[in-house]
Amino acid sequence: MSTQADKRFGWWQRITSRDERLKMPDVPVHTMGMTSGLRTTAQPSVVEGVDQTLLGVLVGILAWSVVMVYSASIAMGDSPRMTGVHNEFFLIRHVVSIAVAFVAAVAVFQVPMEVWRKNAIWVLLGTLVLLVAVLIPGLGISVNGSRRWLPLGVMRFQPSELAKLAVVIYAADYMVRRMDVREKFMRAVTPIGAAVGFIGLLLLAEPDLGAFVVVASTAVGILFLGGVNIRGFALMLLVLLSAFVLMIWLEPYRRARFFAYLNPWHESYRLKEGYQLTHSLISFGRGEIFGVGLGGSVEKLHWLPEPHTDFILAVIGEELGLVGVLLLIAVYFWLVRRIMVIGRRAVALDRIFAGLVAQGIGLWIGIQSMINIGVTLGALPTKGLTLPLMSFGGSAMLLSLMAIAIVLRVDYENRSLMRGERI
Repeated sequence: MSTQADKRFGWWQRITSRDERLKMPDVPVHTMGMTSGLRTTAQPSVVEGVDQTLLGVLVGILAWSVVMVYSASIAMGDSPRMTGVHNEFFLIRHVVSIAVAFVAAVAVFQVPMEVWRKNAIWVLLGTLVLLVAVLIPGLGISVNGSRRWLPLGVMRFQPSELAKLAVVIYAADYMVRRMDVREKFMRAVTPIGAAVGFIGLLLLAEPDLGAFVVVASTAVGILFLGGVNIRGFALMLLVLLSAFVLMIWLEPYRRARFFAYLNPWHESYRLKEGYQLTHSLISFGRGEIFGVGLGGSVEKLHWLPEPHTDFILAVIGEELGLVGVLLLIAVYFWLVRRIMVIGRRAVALDRIFAGLVAQGIGLWIGIQSMINIGVTLGALPTKGLTLPLMSFGGSAMLLSLMAIAIVLRVDYENRSLMRGERI
């Protein structure tokens, strides 16, 4: 018997159901209407209750990130700009960040999806408070002209990373609550458009255009998956694209970056706005097919700026070559597709909120990975976004692992439901 969710999301189920290995078994499940993430009676305690392959791939990515962050940052202690920094400084901080993020992820995994649904608005409001706080002089920390961090003792926190998760949760809850008006564009889109627009203004005030691109694109994607009509979706894309063009054109330094992206080798840009991109391209050129060998990068020796954060893919390309880059892209493709399949399972079980959250997280990771890879390869203008789960960055690692933990929670509740456990 087809459910209400089958009718709404049948097109997406047909696309993702091609993965036979992840096909949902034919288990009778009793639901009451649109149960968007009800609390399960059992608590997660065994790893068999979640996708072990996903866990294994996640551990593999994190191990790879430790190796590459160490390789990319090992020479930074010799830079005159890095006073008091030893060669293992960033390695140690990266490992500590992963450990802290792992503890947070375990805690997040214990939270039922129903709790996230009930508190979606509070998660968003808390994020807005932090985004405002970071702009207050004396409270927010400014680095290289951008005020994006809040001091937390020995650590710093970046609220823009939390904004990505908060928008996913809020947008999913919003679409569940407004299913009755999803075909009416203005009534369906205006409220969430205002919320995302306000977050965008706060992000642009930092400024952090890259985070705004990810937040806005993810929100639009969730609205589309939630059933907004195709004409409305096309209009949203047009408005979003127009806004990005306007933001680039009105800001001189963004305009200079865009022209540098078009021709980074021009004498007007190659030592200024195009410097980072040209050295990134040199890294890929040196790597050729199989790379120069792990640890053998020359560009990371104070030529390529930020080799351990935004441009870590360039170091991978130089040391591991085209083979290493293609392998990493394949891993991200598999990861995003697996997450989307988990979301599709939840939708098939009439758990719309949980399904949209999982798919929103998949969109977030996929969009940010695509932008970072595109920027590093010179296919997109420089945005200042990290490579999820790979780049150095405590806040990004924390929120990425928390997001993956939520996906695993969705998968756990799906499996509990398919086993016939009461929800």
